[in-house]
Amino acid sequence: MNLRYPVYSPYLNGREKALVVDCIDSTWISSKGKYVGQFEDSFGSWLGAQHAITVSNGTVALHVALAALGIGPGDEVLVPTLTYIASANAVKYTGADVVFVDSERAYWQIDIEDAERKITSRTKAIVVVHLYGQATDMDAVMALAKKHSLNVIEDCAEAIGTRYGDAHVGTIGDVSCFSFFGNKTITTGEGGMVVTNNAELARKVRHLRSQGVSSEREYWHDVIGFNYRMTNLCAAIGCAQMESIDDLIAKKQQIAEWYRQSLVGLPVRTHDTNPRTQHSYWMVSILVDDARERDALRAALQLDGIETRPLFYPVHQMEMYAAPGQNFPVADDISRRGINLPSYPALMRDDITFICERMRDFFARQETKMEPLLETKS
Repeated sequence: MNLRYPVYSPYLNGREKALVVDCIDSTWISSKGKYVGQFEDSFGSWLGAQHAITVSNGTVALHVALAALGIGPGDEVLVPTLTYIASANAVKYTGADVVFVDSERAYWQIDIEDAERKITSRTKAIVVVHLYGQATDMDAVMALAKKHSLNVIEDCAEAIGTRYGDAHVGTIGDVSCFSFFGNKTITTGEGGMVVTNNAELARKVRHLRSQGVSSEREYWHDVIGFNYRMTNLCAAIGCAQMESIDDLIAKKQQIAEWYRQSLVGLPVRTHDTNPRTQHSYWMVSILVDDARERDALRAALQLDGIETRPLFYPVHQMEMYAAPGQNFPVADDISRRGINLPSYPALMRDDITFICERMRDFFARQETKMEPLLETKS
């Protein structure tokens, strides 16, 4: 079976090849070279952040950010359970304990009231995940953090271009982490960025990501650090991607609007947008009304060459994180009913119409199957 519509495909129609060739010609292909600094400056300036530090991927961005904050054994970190597993794994890398938090139903973000109930004397930080491109309520998060003296880490892996009020997400908490994996809004193939407005925190991140090498003595290492640097090759791709970033975000928002218009009348709910935010729609996501139809719908779309993904499984369901007595009803419900639809920038209006027509056909067949049962009951 041919895959007509993948769930995602990167946009690589700019100067990516030219800049990579220039990088190769320069022979600076590892973690030194002009494109690393250029990418950091370009991305930081675009966000409105004072410090942007490249790293090798989004997961290590989270790890080094937590390490720079001093999170370690004996500490607890609040993490929404409805997220990609890296948000929790990075906490465990530090030796700290993950404390999972349920979601709020309206926008699928971390439930602030549940988060406050989970705070103990060991709680040192809260990781907020701007899930699928919708912003978390950062006013509520920052108020909670101030009340309980918590550090705030924004996981922006899925939220390039998302805004909370007038501010880009990633510029509000103590530190934030972005991913440039191949399925993200802009990509470097593999790569990430740590962003902060705190100069001392930025210094610690740069120190730790580069094997803890001393700034005063050549080949001398004064802390146990990590090899988390981005290559100049990856940064060259990032520089080219930055030239199209605003157009890519606008196109993804247009695609989401086309889906919203085309799905009217179907038993599904699109991912709502908090009116105080600008949703960047990393993935256009829906919830089917009946969880029992989710997998059948995905299978039917697959037959038409339309790839989809289930929403993330809540991390507390994973064997290595499971514990008795954990109860996260909203996150569990959203996960059971959720689907990511094809969301890549090259999609056109006719493509969205076709995908939604196939969904409409599926639900029409489901209604036809139900009619004899309804007649028997009557």
